[in-house]
Amino acid sequence: MKNERDEQFHSFVLRHRAGLVRTATLLTAGDGYLAEDMVQSALTKLYVAWPAFRRADNPEAYLRRTLVNALTDERRRWWRRHERSMADLPDRPRADPDREDLDDGLRAALRDLPPRMRAAVVFRYFYDLDVADTADALGCSTGTVKSQTARALDRLRTFLSTDFPTDFPLTGVIR
Repeated sequence: MKNERDEQFHSFVLRHRAGLVRTATLLTAGDGYLAEDMVQSALTKLYVAWPAFRRADNPEAYLRRTLVNALTDERRRWWRRHERSMADLPDRPRADPDREDLDDGLRAALRDLPPRMRAAVVFRYFYDLDVADTADALGCSTGTVKSQTARALDRLRTFLSTDFPTDFPLTGVIR
């Protein structure tokens, strides 16, 4: 039997889950499986803290912070530190090996950034948050956001040395 809290949480998840997965996918540099895990972890923590979330002055910021914490927790896991990446997975074919896709380049460039630097770029330039809101989401000072963003953009400029279409989200920033 569902109570009022369960109903509220259920309707919240129905409304926000797609956006959470989209944000988590950006935060994980395109790793859809890790993004799903992060969202599940964040929603579990959110359910436990539902009364605090409902009382929050800025629920969007609370939600962003929960996602960043889930990413940080995931990166601290023991098996993550000992996992080895491979360039090609032997048992999974590529969808179209001749296609050079900008999204793949962006994912690779974002993947090259440390998680907090990546989060700063995602919140500042993909979600157009100001420095203060990004600092709130990351739990750091505005100066840290500025320095992390500047370093991240320098790395992205180095990594992404191709021309971008005019509708690319970071075009004005990376050049």
